[in-house]
Amino acid sequence: QIHVAESGGGLVQAGGSLRLSCVIAGRTYSSDAGAWFRQAPGKEREFIGSISRSSGSTKYADSVKGRFTITRDNAADMVYIQMNSLKPENTGVYYCADGRRWFETAESSYVDWGQGTQGTVSS
Repeated sequence: QIHVAESGGGLVQAGGSLRLSCVIAGRTYSSDAGAWFRQAPGKEREFIGSISRSSGSTKYADSVKGRFTITRDNAADMVYIQMNSLKPENTGVYYCADGRRWFETAESSYVDWGQGTQGTVSS
């Protein structure tokens, strides 16, 4: 059984940074993707970025390219997202998810999800 859990959320001022961590434990060889999604208040959950466990390849939403960086530590079953130059519109609950293919952006492509961690950016 795959266990997914996020940590590291908090409150930061606009222009600041946050680093979120996610443990994805119990994966099988077919689970190659670690992804981050965000759900803003009153909005649908949206894709932020993803990483391949095997190759380290990454994919990002256009809105965060150049500001957010996803990395992984396979030995520790961890996926991270470093978020810089944060804006108030980046506020939301951040979810980590496990999936088979790292290039997928649809929520339905990811099977196992964490409980989410709140990230709030004040103006």
